[in-house]
Amino acid sequence: MNFKHRLHTYINKVKAHPFMEKINSQPFIEKLKSLWKAGKIQQSTRISYNVVWNVILFFIVIGLIGVFFAGGLGAGYFASLVKDEPVRSYEVMKQDIYNYEETSKLYFAGDTYFGDVRSDLYREETTLENISPQLIDAVIATEDEYFNEHHGVVPKAILRAVLQEVTNANTKTGGSTLTQQLIKNQILTDEVSFERKAKEILLALRLERFFNKEEILEAYLNIVPYGRDASGNNIAGIQTAAQGIFGVDAKNVSLPQAAYLAGLPQSPSAYTPFTNNGDMKEGESLERGINRMKSVLHRMYEAEYITKEEYDEAVAYDITKDFTNKSKSPIEQYPYLTFELERRATDILTQQLAKEDGYSKEDLNKDDDLLAEYNQLAKRNLRMQGYHIHTTINKGIYDTMQKTAQAYENYGPTRTVRKENPETGEVEETKERVQTGGTLIENSSGKIISFVGGRGYDENNNINYISETVTRSNGSTIKPILDYAPAMEEGVIQPGSVLADYKKQLPGWDYGKPGNYGGGYHGIVSARKALVNSYNVPAAEIYSKIINQDPAAKYLEKMGITTLTKADHVNPSLSIGTMEARIEENVNAFATFGNNGKFEDAYMIEKITTNDGDIVYEHEPNPVNVFSPQTTYLTIDMMRDVISNGTAGYLTSQLKYQRVDWAGKTGTSQDYHDAWFVATNPNVTFGTWIGYDTPYPINNTSMSYSNRNIKLWAELINSASDVDPELVAPGANFQRPEGIVQRSYCSISGMLPSELCEKAGLVKTDLFNSKYVPTEKDDSLVSGSTVMVNGKAITAGPNTPSEFTTGDGLAFNPEFLKRNGYDKLNDITQLYPRTEREKWEKISAPNMDSNNVLEDDGKAPQAPTNVKKSGNKLTWQKSGSDDVVGYRIYRSNGPGDNFTRVGNTTSTEFEIGDGDARYHVKAVDYFGVESSASKEIIIGDTGEKEPETPDKQEKSKEKKDDQQKENNDESKNNEETENKQEEDNSSNDSSEDTGQ
Repeated sequence: MNFKHRLHTYINKVKAHPFMEKINSQPFIEKLKSLWKAGKIQQSTRISYNVVWNVILFFIVIGLIGVFFAGGLGAGYFASLVKDEPVRSYEVMKQDIYNYEETSKLYFAGDTYFGDVRSDLYREETTLENISPQLIDAVIATEDEYFNEHHGVVPKAILRAVLQEVTNANTKTGGSTLTQQLIKNQILTDEVSFERKAKEILLALRLERFFNKEEILEAYLNIVPYGRDASGNNIAGIQTAAQGIFGVDAKNVSLPQAAYLAGLPQSPSAYTPFTNNGDMKEGESLERGINRMKSVLHRMYEAEYITKEEYDEAVAYDITKDFTNKSKSPIEQYPYLTFELERRATDILTQQLAKEDGYSKEDLNKDDDLLAEYNQLAKRNLRMQGYHIHTTINKGIYDTMQKTAQAYENYGPTRTVRKENPETGEVEETKERVQTGGTLIENSSGKIISFVGGRGYDENNNINYISETVTRSNGSTIKPILDYAPAMEEGVIQPGSVLADYKKQLPGWDYGKPGNYGGGYHGIVSARKALVNSYNVPAAEIYSKIINQDPAAKYLEKMGITTLTKADHVNPSLSIGTMEARIEENVNAFATFGNNGKFEDAYMIEKITTNDGDIVYEHEPNPVNVFSPQTTYLTIDMMRDVISNGTAGYLTSQLKYQRVDWAGKTGTSQDYHDAWFVATNPNVTFGTWIGYDTPYPINNTSMSYSNRNIKLWAELINSASDVDPELVAPGANFQRPEGIVQRSYCSISGMLPSELCEKAGLVKTDLFNSKYVPTEKDDSLVSGSTVMVNGKAITAGPNTPSEFTTGDGLAFNPEFLKRNGYDKLNDITQLYPRTEREKWEKISAPNMDSNNVLEDDGKAPQAPTNVKKSGNKLTWQKSGSDDVVGYRIYRSNGPGDNFTRVGNTTSTEFEIGDGDARYHVKAVDYFGVESSASKEIIIGDTGEKEPETPDKQEKSKEKKDDQQKENNDESKNNEETENKQEEDNSSNDSSEDTGQ
């Protein structure tokens, strides 16, 4: 409102005064005329005029002097208050005004918004075009009725406020325009002082010169605080308030909603309808805001923004039914994801800000103070710049995985542990559940599609188990990525290469270390079988052949493993998984196999943009070649067998989508503290871990710890496949690349099959990289006379009776044994695989000094016992000596008749005729020595029997008792031996390992 307009308004008011009406009336004018004519009024008027004019002139002069003095004094005081305030340019004021804190927003893949980054104040920017006109009217009517007329300040309002302050009046109406409030919020502080007020006035006047009313109003509506939303968060900005309180956009609010929102800024904490936990207020606390809404409506009516009808209807409206329902904040709904995204976004912005100032990532890693400085700047920008953080997380898969993980019933028991309370320093008992973590990664891109951060985020356990702060021993999951694939890449092994699993001395290990899970050894096995069943000794031996090439650096670090220590690079135990690994990195390394040997670093943030859509950061792919396609495929094919018939054999029965081409590996850490399973298919790689926070054995339920983790893995992947089967459960298989061939090999040596190996039935077939197929023929066997000794075939000695030998048998080639160090074994049968023992036992082994299997003790073997007739056969109990090669059977026709040999056998039975005769049996050892004759057995009537005296009867009885006892003892020994063998086999059946 300009001066001319105000003057006209004042004149009109004077004209309308009742006194002026009286003066202008006709009787009053006529009386004045008559007095003037009579000359009476002229004289009195002249005298009065002189007196009055002098008096008025005096007061005018005094008044002007006072005004100028007061004005000068006031101006001087004002100048002293603002003397330190710099003269701000348009650019500076624009930056200050629009530099309001705006909350950064988080999005699932596909730009699905789910919440904001943590902040003390939540705000979303909007424009004036997106704000309801009624809402704008409500704000102006309530906060600044002269907004469209003033130039930043209203003098009479300021004067009124100053007088109220000076007189310490009970009621203070305030004197700030919207412009002044904007200055106070964005440039100055809330300090109550004349200096701050003077600066506010000065800056308000200046701001109105630079910005039009729409720009000022828009900025004000974006910065003003509005109390709390239905999540209990502090909110600012009209759009955030409309959404947080009513669940609508600012452009769509109704008249009562507009009035309610417009009334909040006067006292946000008092008028907000929600408490700090998102509950709706009750009673008088809620009525404050409603009464304030009615006051706003009244002001709108007085200012003629609304009609009487609209006013009455709005005042009577029950605004409480429009309040949005209590809702969970993003932190409450997605705690693992929100915190993880904040951490990753902070890391990205830290490096971005440092890079802008000329610092590299290496510079930050070397200087903790520099890192802390830029980290703090990044956190501030994340809170204030209103970034839009777009992620790779698939909402549907993520949501279903969280539900599945929390509903899973087979984690294992909760245990009680004693821990020191960091706040009190006292040792207290606390409960620990078996926890879990898992990551689902797209192979080709490295996108983290989903993850499981734990069994539930709460104040007692707020650890995200996939974060960079959590590492656990990765057990045998390291074998494909560190032992087998690198060794194949270097041409050291192929799936059909043979490895001897027996107690031995390995480089860098104590003798007999490492051991296999469950104890025991498995003889000569292929590399495929060793990986499928997770044998430790072959893995350690493979690694020993490449450790000098530092495969930890050459392969693991290229696949994103960042937790290696200096010692890990030279420690042979790394081969069986003694290192600490992060869940995400361990799974990410396996994704290399799913991506044809190329590693893509896993990531969760696709891009970060400004509110205007400008890109601040965008992920750029950076594939790293790690393995050739041939090595990759061979490793995948071996890991397929882990699932089909190896340590993860339980998985198939748990999968809903059976035709998916999965290849994976289980893992167990030392003392059963951790269980892992990681698997890949042509599209994605998924891995899970379970274990206690405080490392403790998890093999504590009837269901094995490994199967518990595999079942969890399966339930999670099944739920993810239901959401997006095309991605998670593809129908296509891994494609075999060129350069992969199928070849037969001898399973004794891994060389090309020989005729003797074929004769032994030990030829097998496997896949090979065509560059590394075997080229030499097997020489592990030679032909010759062999004999079975105690169930084992060995080369016949010079004195071994020929009737017990096999002339065309097979024997191990001594040169082959010596070349591989097998000649030093005390027992050649340590090389026999458990599953093919019968075939291997037919191959004779050297028995002379070089092997010392048999040694002539100069004694005759023990005679067979328990000889008897069974049908038309003679049977007996075998000799108790270990070097017996067979038995000779002798026959006599009667008393006094000499016994003559009627046959021989390597078994414990012999077919006889029906005639009357007497028989005994003798054992024959490897050196040709016979035992004494067994007890005679009489069949039929072979002559007169000598009468037995009482002494002979007693001796006969004693002999029978002794014989019976001997038979019983031997039978018992045999039973104990069989039971012991079953126990040994049972203890060695499990093929999972414990890291040593």
